[in-house]
Amino acid sequence: MKFIESVFQKLKRHPKRIVFPEGTEPRILQAAEQFVKLQLGPAIVLGKREEVEKVAKAENVDLDHIGIIDPATSTDLPLFCERLEKLKRYHNLGPADARTTMLKPNYFAAMMVQYGQADGLVGGTSTTAGTLLRPLIQLVKPLPHVKTISSCMIIEVADKDVGENGVMLLADCAVIPEPNVDQLATIAVQTGKIGRQLNGIPPRIAMLSFSTKGSAKLPIVEKIAAATALAKQKATDEGVEMQIDGEMQADTALLADLAAVKAPGSTVAGKANVLIFPDLNSGNIAAKLIQHLAKAEAYGQILLGLSRPCADMSRGASVQDILGVAAIIGLQAIEYRKLYPDQG
Repeated sequence: MKFIESVFQKLKRHPKRIVFPEGTEPRILQAAEQFVKLQLGPAIVLGKREEVEKVAKAENVDLDHIGIIDPATSTDLPLFCERLEKLKRYHNLGPADARTTMLKPNYFAAMMVQYGQADGLVGGTSTTAGTLLRPLIQLVKPLPHVKTISSCMIIEVADKDVGENGVMLLADCAVIPEPNVDQLATIAVQTGKIGRQLNGIPPRIAMLSFSTKGSAKLPIVEKIAAATALAKQKATDEGVEMQIDGEMQADTALLADLAAVKAPGSTVAGKANVLIFPDLNSGNIAAKLIQHLAKAEAYGQILLGLSRPCADMSRGASVQDILGVAAIIGLQAIEYRKLYPDQG
């Protein structure tokens, strides 16, 4: 069974409400239709009803059981504006500007998910990352004690000997350009938590570098080693079970024969199912190469560090990509409070 099919099966038992801010994007409507037909939960799209219906008709999309909310006519708009003005960042905004801000679908959707009117959010298919990330970071509360908002993606390759039956998590491939030691450690632990929820077993996290276990002595390598030590400490302090090791090269992380030579005794080397990249350049490049050269199934970006499940999709995402990510976000929502018991 493919990874995403197992996600569908789990979500069907506990359907969740997903809000899609881009209600007039054809791919979003097609994915929302499939989400509902697969009985994964209610889908909510934002936009003017007549515009959504026009696109749906042109794309032959059945809007039955898909909720359509126009922020301009929503009864929640005044309440959302009031809540926005209470935030420190928007304290001097004023009613008119608050309304203008809340009419933006990404802001309205972020407020919906923050206050429980949707269980998760999937967007970004027709906008730049910052357009979606900005309202999410500003309106959705972060997890307690987490200062870093980052992302991970899930990939599934044909080789079932890699990762966890062919499934791996990669981070950070979308948000933080040059993470520092603390950020790298946080990314590792947060990605590991998601990996455990999705795969059901303790994650084996490799902190990647061009060096393995001190084979190169440079500050950028020492940073990865320091982040590895800090990630282990964070995992221990939070009481979460995960194996973390590094620094190591990508082939050492994946190939058992090579791991036996370069990192003997490592509990991660040769069998990693989570890869943490040293910076955004390496992470993003590697993710796209894997996706396109290996013909891998790729789902992301799943945002980390927020107290509600959210995803920022690529503008090149297909309908099936969007459907898969929406299902993963729904699955996260099922046990989010168990995964993060201290969230506010």
